[in-house]
Amino acid sequence: MGTRSPVAVTPSLISPEYSTVVNPNVPLLKLGVMASGSGSNFEAIAQAIADQKLKAQVQVLLYNNPGAKAAARAEQWGIPSVLLNHREFANREALDAAIVETLQQHDVEWVIMAGWMRIVTPVLINAFPRRILNIHPSLLPSFKGNRAVEQALAAGVKITGCTVHRVVTEVDSGDIIVQAAVPVLPDDTLETLHDRIHIQEHRIFPQAIALAAQGQ
Repeated sequence: MGTRSPVAVTPSLISPEYSTVVNPNVPLLKLGVMASGSGSNFEAIAQAIADQKLKAQVQVLLYNNPGAKAAARAEQWGIPSVLLNHREFANREALDAAIVETLQQHDVEWVIMAGWMRIVTPVLINAFPRRILNIHPSLLPSFKGNRAVEQALAAGVKITGCTVHRVVTEVDSGDIIVQAAVPVLPDDTLETLHDRIHIQEHRIFPQAIALAAQGQ
């Protein structure tokens, strides 16, 4: 009896192509983006807007780590940025109150957590009900919380991915808007799997914003 050759994994089948759904009658979305690190998802959103794939405008970028690369990206795009260093606030609620005030000052309607590495509280959630979106590097509800990619590798799963969801009080538990699946390859490291997940994050986040704004 012969041995079977391994079945090739086709990325287009694992990660289906979502069409960009933009209703011309939907008003311009006024976004406030929150980021803690490199800001690559922020830039993917800015690029989608520039390419007219998302009918929106980023009003402001908020970041919590001094020196975060996200701030430099915002400057390159001509988008104002504001540092709210979480270390300077007494608690999460105080930080979130400052976030709400800043977002309101910039006339923000939708809050986009693009790599925001802080748990948010009802102070922020209640100020923008059902209008806060987050991206998480797993296929929720699997691997919630920190180190999701490490969790997936440790569990030995064959497929993981990323999820855009609405933010609720319970971490990584809100309504799912869009997901993309990513195969876990036999020789994957934390870095290589992260890189492939990021590619899908950049693809689905602008689409998820458009879908959420249209009530989907």
